[in-house]
Amino acid sequence: MTKGGMRIGAALAALGAGAMLCAMAPGDMSVATFLSRASLLERLGPLAIATPEAHYLKGEVIAAGKRYKARIDADRKAGRKTTSCPPESGSLTPDQWLAHLRSYPPQSRKSISIYSAFDGLMRKRYPCPA
Repeated sequence: MTKGGMRIGAALAALGAGAMLCAMAPGDMSVATFLSRASLLERLGPLAIATPEAHYLKGEVIAAGKRYKARIDADRKAGRKTTSCPPESGSLTPDQWLAHLRSYPPQSRKSISIYSAFDGLMRKRYPCPA
């Protein structure tokens, strides 16, 4: 293969990888990936909050929360039982969120999405009355 052909192949591979990443819905990042990226930010200390990476990770959590709320609202509207019974609004600190993510066994973190982790946290914090 020529150098030009290798460059084109590499460019196509990069485009394909970029398209796959863009196709992921917000909140679909794995817990393992999120924790890995967050640990790099934690090393920066207070300066981390101003980085694009911090904004991106925060966006993942917000998107997972919005997706979760939309599902809960739809279930309530349809008269279906919900998986948890959260209040209309609430707060979640970064430390609480990271502690929850770290509670998952390391070997299962790659297969759990941020959305699923958010749902799990809401089930734990706001169980529905029996």
